[in-house]
Amino acid sequence: MNAIFRICVFCGSKLGARPEYLEAARRLGSALAARKIGVIYGGASIGLMGALADAALAGGAEVRGVIPGGLAAREVAHTGLSHLHVVATMHERKALMERLADGFIALPGGFGTYEELLEIATWGQLGLHRKPTGLLNVAGYYDALLAQIERGIADGFIPALLRSAIVHDSEP
Repeated sequence: MNAIFRICVFCGSKLGARPEYLEAARRLGSALAARKIGVIYGGASIGLMGALADAALAGGAEVRGVIPGGLAAREVAHTGLSHLHVVATMHERKALMERLADGFIALPGGFGTYEELLEIATWGQLGLHRKPTGLLNVAGYYDALLAQIERGIADGFIPALLRSAIVHDSEP
């Protein structure tokens, strides 16, 4: 495995209903900063995204946001980042995030987070990257997804060797 200098974190633009989600975003941002690992993320100042970025910045990490212009225009872009990349589309966002990162972690989030996590795992399966992909399973948030992956393996849709394609833990 190559050295990891920047981790792309996929997470919600909302805080979620449980305080553990906010705490996990802050702890992950702080942990990455303590290890001198930069953060690549969706560029928002709100929700778990903002909490992650603020914690990483407070710890001295480089934090790069990647946000489509339409979202930036709605005043959700974080203005205190090391660098904010404004792109035209969500497709450009994901491609740039993948290029900038040495690995990926998903925190809790909604459809966008699920889509980003599964797309990056698919890209790995297809050999488009060889970067580690993981999820932070805070308060069992991803238990059902992990069970669905096991079902896909059991039913022959996902090769068993890909069971480890998405590593997971409950702690940063």
